[in-house]
Amino acid sequence: MSSIFKDKILLITGGTGSFGNAVLKRFLDTDIKQIRIFSRDELKQDDMRHKYEAKRPDTCDKIRYYIGDVKDIDSVRNAMHGVDYIFHAAALKQVPSCEFFPIEAVKTNVLGTENVLTAAIEEKVKRVICLSTDKAAYPVNAMGTSKAMMEKVIVAKSRTTNTTKICCTRYGNVMYSRGSVLPLWVSQMKKGAPLTLTNKDMTRFIMSLDEAVDLVLFAFENGENGDILVQKAPATSIGVLADALKAIFSYDIPNKIIGIRHGEKNYETLLTDEECFRAIDMGDFYRVPCDKRDLNYDKYIDSGTERSGLIQFNSNNTRLLTVEETMEKLLTLDEIKDEVKCWKHKS
Repeated sequence: MSSIFKDKILLITGGTGSFGNAVLKRFLDTDIKQIRIFSRDELKQDDMRHKYEAKRPDTCDKIRYYIGDVKDIDSVRNAMHGVDYIFHAAALKQVPSCEFFPIEAVKTNVLGTENVLTAAIEEKVKRVICLSTDKAAYPVNAMGTSKAMMEKVIVAKSRTTNTTKICCTRYGNVMYSRGSVLPLWVSQMKKGAPLTLTNKDMTRFIMSLDEAVDLVLFAFENGENGDILVQKAPATSIGVLADALKAIFSYDIPNKIIGIRHGEKNYETLLTDEECFRAIDMGDFYRVPCDKRDLNYDKYIDSGTERSGLIQFNSNNTRLLTVEETMEKLLTLDEIKDEVKCWKHKS
């Protein structure tokens, strides 16, 4: 990793979020030249600055902060000069809020991505990795629909450049990321309240932030222009996830079922039936290559009909973790380990 990023400048859009912090944790002590954090929240940037000045005083000078919004291409261009690589993580990600404000999801997730890629191509950035979600496959909500359109923008943009390699990663729920269910449940346990579950039989792919970074780095090193890269993640039901968390904390208050929220699905898909026609199995990952055909369809009338042999990959047909396996996965998270220490100290 260090040789690839040696003396390079990396820009992370939405860099104050969980993913950006995970990248900083992974990269700060390498021989990378500079990491630029691009986001619109000055308070989060200031908090991040103080955090890394305190925790990583020897390397925090590699971090540069840029206030801006992906919806404003001029502010994107301002952060782009001299950049070698981009991890595009800026997005509206909350399903219910996107349901109520779908145009905002379009502005950030679709048009914002267009702005980032346009500026990257103008500046001759070498590689851009964009972060998508399982909700983009067979989308039923505004967030997933906007991310599906984002993927279309990524693939279309990749056809316009030979100098900037543009790839996309698609993955499921990142455990303990900001706005996810685990921090909510831990907060509820601290108050002695029941855990709120939408539907205990609902299944979700789960992965750690480190695994999310691994997927982005895999795409960075192995992806071709226009590729969508998918990690073969395990899944768990919401009921099993809650049982595992409660077992870790020895918490025995019954759960409260609140019902499915706006725009939620009972299971998620990472690889669609249609993508299986051209997807490539790479072991721990699937690669969905860009369809290179143009609009002259008559030339391709006999092409694209032979299936690859793969089947749809969703959170119902992947390996479902048991309570014990889910506990083991949760206990790999620093956040959970820290909360357990505090919990035992108080009790």
